[in-house]
Amino acid sequence: MKGISFLILIFFFLSLQIVKSEIIVLSKCDDKQDEFLKNEYIFNLNELIMTRNYVYKDKTYKKYRLTDLSVKKANTYVRNIYEENGKILTHKHGYPQFYTQILFEKGKQEIFIKTVLNNEEGISKISTCKKIEKFKDKS
Repeated sequence: MKGISFLILIFFFLSLQIVKSEIIVLSKCDDKQDEFLKNEYIFNLNELIMTRNYVYKDKTYKKYRLTDLSVKKANTYVRNIYEENGKILTHKHGYPQFYTQILFEKGKQEIFIKTVLNNEEGISKISTCKKIEKFKDKS
């Protein structure tokens, strides 16, 4: 009897080690202002991070490079995210009186930017993605 209890206990601890996470990848995203060879957003809802990977087309890269030598043709950045009222938002970027956030809704193709200035909120669409993939990752 002790052997069976021990096996059940081991199985219980092993099952706790399996972590499920939901990952949403939005790719082939266009932009009204810039042109990209690659523009994708990866939302890891378990780790609460968003990763954006992009590669500018030459014309867009040269435009930004003229005024900012730190601009790279290919870049990746990571932001912390959280869920609020069914929407996924990046943490606030900026100051308390003026900040921006990237906003996304599960199952939708659009990416928005939320801008807040002295508690006045504005939301603008920045991108529409042609491809959405959802993954349930077990590790």
